Amino acid sequence: MASSVEAANGIRTGCLVVFEGLDGSGKSTQAQLLRKWLSAQGYRVFFTEWNSSELVASIIRRGKKQGLLTPTTFSLLHATDFADRYERHILPPLRAGYVVICDRYVYTAYCRDAARGCDPGWVRSLYSFAQPPDLTFYFRVPVEVTYQRKRLSRDKISYYEAGMDLRLADDVSSSYRRFQGMLKREYDRLSRTEGFEVIEAVGNIEALQREVRRRLAPRLEDFPKEESLLHDS
Repeated sequence: MASSVEAANGIRTGCLVVFEGLDGSGKSTQAQLLRKWLSAQGYRVFFTEWNSSELVASIIRRGKKQGLLTPTTFSLLHATDFADRYERHILPPLRAGYVVICDRYVYTAYCRDAARGCDPGWVRSLYSFAQPPDLTFYFRVPVEVTYQRKRLSRDKISYYEAGMDLRLADDVSSSYRRFQGMLKREYDRLSRTEGFEVIEAVGNIEALQREVRRRLAPRLEDFPKEESLLHDS
């Protein structure tokens, strides 16, 4: 893949950085910390997160609330959400030379849809238009740690987050552990086949952020900052 500052057809390209992991792994916190730090360092940064397109957000919320989402419907709606964000919110800043940070990318769909029984090849075909990231951080954490973090947070474990639609168990806590365990196995497998940067996410928040910055640093060598871009214009 082209380097973060290599031109494609004479157009400067940006750097796509992805954060993946189980709910409660701390990836969202780290993604936001990196966004703020890069911006403070003078980089042009754009941030986007999973399931945030206005095009289908209300449909997904309504479908979840009413329990109408089959695994295939779930997959197609999230693919529609991603395609809309990719065309409108990811590609434009990449083409403009931004560092684009994604809190979840196509790998979330690969894991969740496979766990729900969708054909992996079919799921990949839905996202075949998406370019590979320059760097993907996988925040690996034991399922029990994520469960305890969820219990201590203000966020209630949702029906679909626990995989209750799959009838894995009668109670939320047991279903959550089983479903998140299925997702973790998929993430662990993808980490090997896709070359993820694995972060063992059970340490201090500040220490984890330093590790993220250290691993990203080689990708940003010679990458333009706001001041240099202004001088080039």
